[in-house]
Amino acid sequence: MQQLMKQAQKMQQQVEAAQAELAQTEVVGTAGGGLVTATLLGSGELSALTIDPRAVDPDDVETLQDLVVAAVRDARRSVDELTEQRLGPLTGALGSPGR
Repeated sequence: MQQLMKQAQKMQQQVEAAQAELAQTEVVGTAGGGLVTATLLGSGELSALTIDPRAVDPDDVETLQDLVVAAVRDARRSVDELTEQRLGPLTGALGSPGR
């Protein structure tokens, strides 16, 4: 039983280390063929947004808004995939709910 507890503690430490690393990892999402680029940290925080001047049309603000949303969603999807890749095997081994 004590050996099992030690293994669980070690795995928990690995999960915490992976989460800390993920929180600082930058992930980029794009939209409009690179006209809009969103950078998210692994924690989900938006850290940068770049808009190519060619995407700015005062007569069509809605398209720019859609491109920003799409770029952020693309980056968020990448964060989710990275999180699953790094934490999935560890949390699955711990018997996390939903696994």
